[in-house]
Formats: sequence, structure tokens, C-alpha cells
Amino acid sequence: MKIISCTGIKPTFLLIRHELPTLTFCQPQFTTTSRTWISSNRVIRNRITTKFQCSVASETFTSDSVDSSLSKMDRGNLVRKQVRSSSLYSRPTLSEMKNERMANRARVYEFLKGIGIVPDELDGLELPVTVEVMRERIDFLHKLGLTIDDINNYPLVLGCSVKKNMIPVLDYLGKLGVRKSTFTEFLQRYPQVLHASVVVDLQPVVNYLQGMDIKPHDIPRVLERYPEVLGFKLEGTMSTSVAYLVGIGVARREIGRVLTDYPEILGMRVGRVIKPFVEYLESLGIQRLAVARLIEKRPYILGFELEETVMPNVESLLSFNVKQSSLAFVIAQYPEIIGIDLKPKLLSRCSLLNSILGLGPEDFGRVVEKMPQVVSLSDTSMVKHVDFLNNSGFSSQQVMKMVVGCPQVLALNLDIMKLSFDYFQTEMGRGLDDLVTFPAFFTYSLESTIKPRHKMVSEKGLQCSLAWLLNCSDNKFAERMSYDFIDMEEAEMDSSSDMELTSAESASDFEEDSDEEEYV
Repeated sequence: MKIISCTGIKPTFLLIRHELPTLTFCQPQFTTTSRTWISSNRVIRNRITTKFQCSVASETFTSDSVDSSLSKMDRGNLVRKQVRSSSLYSRPTLSEMKNERMANRARVYEFLKGIGIVPDELDGLELPVTVEVMRERIDFLHKLGLTIDDINNYPLVLGCSVKKNMIPVLDYLGKLGVRKSTFTEFLQRYPQVLHASVVVDLQPVVNYLQGMDIKPHDIPRVLERYPEVLGFKLEGTMSTSVAYLVGIGVARREIGRVLTDYPEILGMRVGRVIKPFVEYLESLGIQRLAVARLIEKRPYILGFELEETVMPNVESLLSFNVKQSSLAFVIAQYPEIIGIDLKPKLLSRCSLLNSILGLGPEDFGRVVEKMPQVVSLSDTSMVKHVDFLNNSGFSSQQVMKMVVGCPQVLALNLDIMKLSFDYFQTEMGRGLDDLVTFPAFFTYSLESTIKPRHKMVSEKGLQCSLAWLLNCSDNKFAERMSYDFIDMEEAEMDSSSDMELTSAESASDFEEDSDEEEYV
């Protein structure tokens, strides 16, 4: 810093010049701007403004230095005016910003309408400010398999950021084991998942499902089958439905499997869905614990609409001569019968059996009581079985009697029936009347039951009915083999008793209609 004394200019003053390596000062110029007279002491005071010019990085700036007679407030006001006057841009007003946002949204709306998306529900939703960003978002949804119709079904998905919402959620589902091939259907059913927070919304639900004894490797299966579960509150519907099922007798150890097979239970309200269904089955004569066992084995029955499907189906059964007292057995044996479109099936099967067997309405009711699955047998299957019996030497009247006595003969594996019939004729040497009396013969295993028991009876030299031979457990038959003679009263009782179907080899092989609904 150099101090230079200047003379020849009144008043005399010192000029201080700072020498900086990056600044180059030009020759100072002094200009007297005004002269102020102070009457009290008649002293002339010159107000001098010194103007400096400096060059920095090849650009010239002008700085006005005002003498100390200016107040701090005056200097501040002067600086602010100079800044405003020399500013390169001006900040937009709130009104201008609002108009700009409206213009951007209008352009985005126009783009959406151009590709077939109706943006009516998007008002108030935060959207991308440019068409380019919105186009990228829609392209990503297309890559996931969602169509324009899917987006129109839930247009709020357009408010989800690809990086902040979509990718984190999809990555989490993938890590759980949800298959990428199911993402499209998953999002079509529950697009709201893209709004969810992995930590706050999704992880607590997954932890809850595992707490319900759903095995970790079954979690993806549950989510794929019922993605809506990710939106339920933990202490709401899910907890109450599970608690009610346990309360009516569903074993706690079975809950995990029940929910894995039919997770829709977690979304059912107890008061509106589950409880009325259970109470209605009880009113038909099924005990509550038996209902619990039904739910354990076939939890999907809880999804049958009570008023729209179940009740009308029960009325249809009664109208086709199924006795009220038999309803409990019919439903327990074939629960699906209360959930299908039943009346057309009953009409079709009743008409067919009448045409090929001459079966009347009352006998058709007995057939349904003994084997309710008959409503799901195909017409072709029943015709083939009736033809086999007719070709085996039975009269139409005998075939009808066999079908009424044991409807299972309409559904068994035909090849196994033929083997059993050949053995009956060649080895057992019995008459056809024995089969007419006890058609359940065809339901027993040839290798594990019929052959060994026939051999034991033959070696002992006993003469017995087919019912006495077959309609008992292995322990009971061993006890009978200790008899010296056959109690005819017992034989007659066994012959008229209900059949005990123990066959594994010739188990029912139903050929269901192609339009039969699937519940599992």
C-alpha cells in the first residue's frame, strides 16, 4: 500500500491506493460535485466524489466512492438501487409462477389426451412438469405390461415417480420372491402398491403374515394370489377374521396353511361375511366344529356369496328332491355344490339320467344325496359307464337299481371296473344279481381287498354275500374269519347297511365338465 500526497488541490488530502495483484487501477479522477456553505462558521466544504475504474478479468466495473458525509442509511439505499438497476434478471412473481405451472399442466394434459388417457381425476395430483418426464413414466408402465386401459382404470398411478416409488416397490417384491412374470397382473389388481412405502407399509404386512405361520417361501404365493393384502391394516380386518376362525374351532396350527391356500380370508369382515356364513351352515344341521373342519380342508368355501349363491343352491337341492335331513351330509361331502352355478347342472344331469336309465325325480334326489359330485360329472362319462354295465349283461332296470344304490359306478375308472368285473366272473363265479344287490363291489381295491379276502373265505369254505365279505374293516374281517359259521342276521345287516368305501386302487375318477369352476 502506498500513500501519495497530492498538492495543488484544495483541500489537501491523502490518497491511499491499494495495490492488488489481480486489479489494475487507472488514473484517479476527481470531480467536485457541489459546494456547501455553512452559515454558522462560514466554512466551505467541498463534497468530492472520487471515481475509480478497475479492470478484473478483462471486464470493467465502475465504483463510486462517496465521502464520509453520507450516512450509512444513504449508502445502503444507494447500493440497493444500484444492484436493482444493474441486475441481470428479475425474480418472477407468484402470479407468473402460477400461470407457468398451469401452462405446463395444460401441455401435460394435452399429451395424455393425445395417447388416450383421460386426465379428469388428476386435478390436484402432483404430476411431472414436462411432457418428456410424463412420457418416460408412461413408457415405464408399458414395460411393466400395463396398457392405456389399465392406466385409465387407475389414473392416479401417473402420480408415482419411477425412481422414488415404482422401482423401490418392485425391487422389494422381487426380493421377496414374487415372480416378474406376475407383475402385470399384480399391478392390474392392486396398482395402489406403487404408492406404498416399503418400510412403512409393505414390510409390516409381510412380517404380520409370517407371524400367522405362513412360511417365508409361501409369502410370494400369497401376495401373487391376493396382492390387496398389502393394503390392509394389521389391527383391522386381518386380525379379527383370524381370531374368529380360531374361536369357532379352526386349529391354530392350521391357520398358516388355511391362509396360504385362501389368503382372501384376511380381507373378509367377520360380521358381514364369515359369521353369517358359519351360522347359515349351522342352521342346515352342520355342527360348528364340523364347519371348522370344512374350513380347514376347503377354506375357499368362505368366498361363496351367501345370499347370491349359497342360499339359492340349497333351495335348488330341495327342489330336486334332496331331503332337508340330507343337506348336511351333501354339503360336508361336496362343499363345492353350494358355490357353483347349480340349478342348470341339476337340470342337465336329471334329464340325462332319465333319458339313459329312466331315472325318476325321486330317485335322482337319492343319487344326489349319496354322491353330490354327480352334478359335476360330464355327460360323456356317465354315458360310457352306463354302456359298460349294459354291455356286461345287466338289464336297464338292474343298471338303474345299481346307480341308485351306488352312484359311484358312474364315476369310477372304467379300466379298473373292467378288471374287477372279470375277476368277479372268472374267479369268484358269482351271479350278476350279487352285483345288483351290492354294486359298491366296484369301489373296493381288487388287489388289496377283494382278492385276499375271497381267497381266505374260499379256503375256509364259507359262503357269504359280497357285503359281508367287503363292507367291514380289516380288523373286523379278521374277526369274522374266526367264526365257524356266518351269522345270517349279521350278514343281512351288513348287506343293508351304508357302504364303507375303502378302495384306493379304484378311487373315484371324476371327469368334470370343462366349465367347472376352480376354487383352489
